[in-house]
Amino acid sequence: MSDSDDEDIPQLSSHALAALQEFYAEQKQQSDPGGDDKYNIGIIEENWLSQFWYSQDTALRLATEAVAAAGERGRIACVSAPSVYQKLRALHREDISVYIFEYDKRFAIYGEEYIFYDYNNPLDLPEKIATHSFDIVIADPPYLSKECLRKTSETIKYLTQGKILLCTGAVMEEEAAKLLGVKMCKFIPKHTRTLGNEFRCYVNYDSGLDHEI
Repeated sequence: MSDSDDEDIPQLSSHALAALQEFYAEQKQQSDPGGDDKYNIGIIEENWLSQFWYSQDTALRLATEAVAAAGERGRIACVSAPSVYQKLRALHREDISVYIFEYDKRFAIYGEEYIFYDYNNPLDLPEKIATHSFDIVIADPPYLSKECLRKTSETIKYLTQGKILLCTGAVMEEEAAKLLGVKMCKFIPKHTRTLGNEFRCYVNYDSGLDHEI
């Protein structure tokens, strides 16, 4: 290759090269985050068409509620509620057992606590997940439809020993009560982005979410 050939090869400026290196570093961090960072809400980015993460305050409130409801050495199932799972693990509570049931396989970074879940097949779960094996199930159906809530409800009823914390739209109040026997709480959850529909929490037990703090 001649010197003239070398001159024809595009060269990145030092600024562009630094920006490119920073981009690759961010991509590596998102695909393989390590240590406590992997439990940060937002470390796995939202799919803007179908995923909405809770705000830090809401995730903490829901995680704290789940721990209180599950009790000592409790077992908690997070069904399509990954930001609550992340907050639970960020709390460093080694006395609880938590599983994340999620369609998005990016959350497989959480190892054995990740369970692939498709609400279209609500009972297609691994053998290690026994019926009625969780003290509480916190669920956030991925779509605001009666069909999605009905199928997700099958999963919830299979997993829980009794307690249910459901997060979904206010328009689903009647359907949620019919399917799961839950009632709307006073607490209003918030997300990192503004949703087009009013979002609420529902429970079937005496919950701290029904009291202002």
